[in-house]
Amino acid sequence: MAWHSVVGDYKSQKPYHFNPLRTFNRRNPFAMLETLSSYHPVLLAFLATTFTWLVTASGAALVFLFKELPRKVLDGMLGFTGGVMIAASYWSLLAPSIEMSEAQGYIPWIPPVLGFLSGALFLFGLDKLVPHLHINFGPSEIEGVKTDWKSTTLLVLAITLHNIPEGLAVGVAFGAYAAGIDGASLGAAVALAIGIGLQNFPEGVAVAFPLRRQGVSRFRSFWFGQLSAIVEPVAGVVGAVAVMYMQPVLPFALAFAAGAMIYVVVEEVIPETQRDKYTDIATLGFIAGFAVMMSLDVALG
Repeated sequence: MAWHSVVGDYKSQKPYHFNPLRTFNRRNPFAMLETLSSYHPVLLAFLATTFTWLVTASGAALVFLFKELPRKVLDGMLGFTGGVMIAASYWSLLAPSIEMSEAQGYIPWIPPVLGFLSGALFLFGLDKLVPHLHINFGPSEIEGVKTDWKSTTLLVLAITLHNIPEGLAVGVAFGAYAAGIDGASLGAAVALAIGIGLQNFPEGVAVAFPLRRQGVSRFRSFWFGQLSAIVEPVAGVVGAVAVMYMQPVLPFALAFAAGAMIYVVVEEVIPETQRDKYTDIATLGFIAGFAVMMSLDVALG
């Protein structure tokens, strides 16, 4: 597949002119998928992860409208984030990985298990190497290598670690669709992008408002909030390209993204919601996020 096709119609190689308005059909929303199918999957991965980044920026922008958000609201949002990520890890990544492993003649459980463990270990390594500070954690609880960086930088890096596997997951999903492998579909990739976008909104909030509480200006709080997700388009494109040109690794890559996301939820998101008295609200948020992501995957996938 030639790289010049990135700027041409994916199916016919006709001159490509992107018009977002023609993507939507008010009478038939599912016509959007038919229109999107003509775009190159690498471009789709880039657009999808740009969307998820912009949703993060939207969450961070709330800092211009509100001086503070109640702690219980933030805990509920973080719980929602965790629910979406866990549901996406199974419905959009692990289940297709198992199906594709069997279709490609592998022992069905081996690529998913190896990929899952590798993804979790990859994030474990980043967690130990990259200095960062979780939301609601004190200066004495900085993780990673020792550093004298400011707490603002460390907080942004903590959320950035969340976003690497999220962008990778979206890119891999679009790459899987492009490869034409059973178990992957454009609808499933779009559902994953929407779900990741929804849970990115709280992540933007979770960076901007703690920074604002520390005395950072509104604009700088917003800037750091949106900056935490700038890695998603990069990771999305890398994921899409990798699986398109190395199809045998696709089941492994899907499970890798799932392992990385679940590690983030268990090691970072859930503990961040358990540091005060609003754990029940965080739990309900988690259930809601899981239900929303599951519904999206079933409806569009």
